[in-house]
Amino acid sequence: MQFTSIPWQGSHASIEYQWLGPEQSDFPPVVFLHEGLGSISMWRDFPQRFCEEHGFRGLVFSRIGYGQSTPRPLDAPLKPDYLHRQAHEALPALLAALNVEKPWIFGHSDGGSIALLYGARFSAHTSGLVVLAPHIFVEDITIAGILEARDAYRHGDLKPRLARHHRDVESVFRGWNDAWLDPAFRNWNIEAELPKIACPVLAMQGEQDEYATLAQIHGIERLAPHARALAIADCGHSPHFSQPAAVSRAAASFIKDYLPRR
Repeated sequence: MQFTSIPWQGSHASIEYQWLGPEQSDFPPVVFLHEGLGSISMWRDFPQRFCEEHGFRGLVFSRIGYGQSTPRPLDAPLKPDYLHRQAHEALPALLAALNVEKPWIFGHSDGGSIALLYGARFSAHTSGLVVLAPHIFVEDITIAGILEARDAYRHGDLKPRLARHHRDVESVFRGWNDAWLDPAFRNWNIEAELPKIACPVLAMQGEQDEYATLAQIHGIERLAPHARALAIADCGHSPHFSQPAAVSRAAASFIKDYLPRR
């Protein structure tokens, strides 16, 4: 694992990252964005296998506050615009620090929403987007799932399981859970941003997603000019775990077929 420093909120933050796959590739790099409780380690081996199987150079990292990156202070709660700030400030800073040019952005859940927001703002610097179970607006099923996660964290085994992956598990969980359960977050909606995405988008979601309905990916397909939606059967909120072969095959084909090699 390696670390780099990026400017953040008037100071600097340390970000853990790892390069995957062949050092030289005919395709643009693929940058992976983890979910709301995720980290490098919580991707397991999916990014590594995806890159090695298909010949992609990949980059995984833990966002600020996650994994072994700089923790977020508990007295600095995440605000409803936290996904926008990750897309518009933190991600561009990391890509600049690591000299990553015109990548494909591969995001899961919160990471998928960040990818969409990044693509809307920086399409000219983006080869394309692959998003798994992204959110573009808040649904009742989303809030219900987050309430269940809170109960599992307080009374079940979720906290010790997450603690294996994060320097400050309380900060990670509280930041994500409190933000989504904040009444002000119920109005969060990024549908107006989607028509600005000028690069190709593949939006995948499990048909049994416990955190959202398929209205999320159908909305992306309807509003983003170059988007395709793919619903995956027998699959929940983490398609890359439930149906890794299907996700890998669809994502690699989309990346390779949409744009010529470098």
